[in-house]
Amino acid sequence: MPALTLTAKDLSRLDADVLVVGVAPTTDGGVRVVGAAGLPDAVVALVTGSAKVLGISGDVDALRRLPAGDLLAAQVLAVVGVGPLDDDAVPTTEALRRAAGCATRGLSGVGSVALALPAEDVAQVAAVAEGALLGAYVFDRYRAGATAPVKQISLLTPLARDGAAKKAVARATTVATAVHGTRDLVNAAPVDLFPAAFADAARAAAKGTKVKVSVLDEKALAAGGYGGLLAVGQGSARPPRLVKLTYAPLRAQRSVALVGKGITFDSGGLSIKPAKGMEAMKSDMAGAAAVLHTVLAAAALELPVKVTGWLCLAENMPSGTAQRPSDVITQYGGKTVEVLNTDAEGRLVLADGLVAACEERPDAVVDVATLTGAQVVALGTRVSAVMGTEDLRRAVVEAAERAGEQFWPMPLPEELRASLKSSVADLANIGDRFGGMLVAGLFLREFVGATPWAHLDIAGPAFNEASAHGYTPVGGTGVAVRTLLELLESR
Repeated sequence: MPALTLTAKDLSRLDADVLVVGVAPTTDGGVRVVGAAGLPDAVVALVTGSAKVLGISGDVDALRRLPAGDLLAAQVLAVVGVGPLDDDAVPTTEALRRAAGCATRGLSGVGSVALALPAEDVAQVAAVAEGALLGAYVFDRYRAGATAPVKQISLLTPLARDGAAKKAVARATTVATAVHGTRDLVNAAPVDLFPAAFADAARAAAKGTKVKVSVLDEKALAAGGYGGLLAVGQGSARPPRLVKLTYAPLRAQRSVALVGKGITFDSGGLSIKPAKGMEAMKSDMAGAAAVLHTVLAAAALELPVKVTGWLCLAENMPSGTAQRPSDVITQYGGKTVEVLNTDAEGRLVLADGLVAACEERPDAVVDVATLTGAQVVALGTRVSAVMGTEDLRRAVVEAAERAGEQFWPMPLPEELRASLKSSVADLANIGDRFGGMLVAGLFLREFVGATPWAHLDIAGPAFNEASAHGYTPVGGTGVAVRTLLELLESR
């Protein structure tokens, strides 16, 4: 990740490879520069007077590079759109986050970048810093010669010496580190990231931190009665794991448990997916990846709350040993489930993790999962769903709004619960096809008892198969990490 520093230098004299300024479209079809106090009049005139000729629109995700000539110390001027604004209005923090991310993402391969976006207060500094760091991401594990991300970022602000602004940058760095780590895990090939390898990665990531890690292997899972994890993982030659992460500061007054779905590859099992449906299924562990790095970030930020993470790791494969439709399994805690569809496996591993998490009596439990295709049908690929206890559901939505992530509150209609009835077990693992996202939430609710609970379905937003946008790359996005951290900080 690049180093990000604050500076109050005269931007016309700032030595950088690229100087970035923001522009917004005007009602007459032109643009106006936003922020960038001290930008020479000649540069402003170049940008605003020649916008149409130069293809500068001010639209979101629009980035244009111009030669700076003798007008600036920087070699290149980059103009990034912040989207439409009312007269004299400033961009929202999320608009700044996305503009900064678009700039650093689009300038990959550049050595040094200076950002002259609006950064007059601490909230704006935090947004620009976070967006810039989130955008400066490249996954190059499997590619030789991949374009490197921006190396150095300077953020121009009058608050360069302000202690609160410096703390905001430090937090942004921690958050971006967590999101990058989540993206790296999601982008890893399933041949390399299987349950035991994921558990090893968790141990390695926690080494030297205040987070303790314990791992249950397949023998310990069998001895403990973790029937969901065992059933889902039994079709694979690479057995399941349950990883517990604990961050417990002495001054903690509250406790939160986070449970992550970690299906390292989902073929659908014997209820096999079509070939096209498997292409992105290395991302079916995005919930567990988000939980891992949220716990690590909470420790790095020294939050005064106990956070326990549960990574429910399995590989869902078809074989002669795989679970079958109509099998009855016993989840951890004793409930029995009739498995009618082996591709509804995420809820089975989460059920084990939720019961284990609730046994410790946390003040709240939140599960995060790429759980249902129905989430994508309902909300698309950029908006995640949140269900659960009303107060906690509302708190998650509010945390997401502060973080700049899109979560939408969804109901758990009681009339859909009847579709989960089984004639041979306590419940079935699938119910009504219509409202499938809500049915999955109702299934999980059976395993949390009276504990305040929220269920985050991130199936679409966790993995971007379309074009990059803002600070979001193609592939793993790291969604939910920022929302979970905001939630923990609020508690």
